[in-house]
Amino acid sequence: MLQPNFSNFPELHTNRLLLRRITHKDAPGIFRLRSDERVMQFIDKERAASIADAEAFINRIIHLLNINDGITWAIALNNKPETLIGTIGCWRLIKEHYRAEIRYMLQPEFWQQGIRKEALNAVVNYSFNTLKLHSSEAQINPENTASIAILTSAGFIKEGYFKENFLFNGKFGDTAVYSKLQNGILQTSSHFLNIPIIS
Repeated sequence: MLQPNFSNFPELHTNRLLLRRITHKDAPGIFRLRSDERVMQFIDKERAASIADAEAFINRIIHLLNINDGITWAIALNNKPETLIGTIGCWRLIKEHYRAEIRYMLQPEFWQQGIRKEALNAVVNYSFNTLKLHSSEAQINPENTASIAILTSAGFIKEGYFKENFLFNGKFGDTAVYSKLQNGILQTSSHFLNIPIIS
């Protein structure tokens, strides 16, 4: 079983980005992200209504980190390391299967600049080379075409589709699952893609 230890938090560096630990000083940035309808459009979670909501979200991140069940980074520019512009992480570690669910979000003014892909590649490289995961997955709203494009450009492949598998605000929604294996090979046969749906 996977046995991660995040007591020595791993900062990640790319050409433009610093991926660092999230602290309570980031509450205003988290609030701005999670209250923005553009950011949250395809994220079926309650919007942050106050700084207190952002602080509660940070507490969940810290708790998962402390018990080694998940790790989330603040995305910051190298020249402005204190300013959170997004988040990314292995939100949920499935330790017995050496697998993690990746989630990310970014302020709209930084969209279409390759920042999400740059951060995603850094986290995937860490996940496979240091954390020693076997696979990573992203569960997304199928209407989120921008996120699908980012994932596929980073080598993720559509692994499954779940019809009306969750309820949010009185409406059932679908989920698409995109995955990447440590060796970069994931079959795209009908075994994975043509999953029968019973409705």
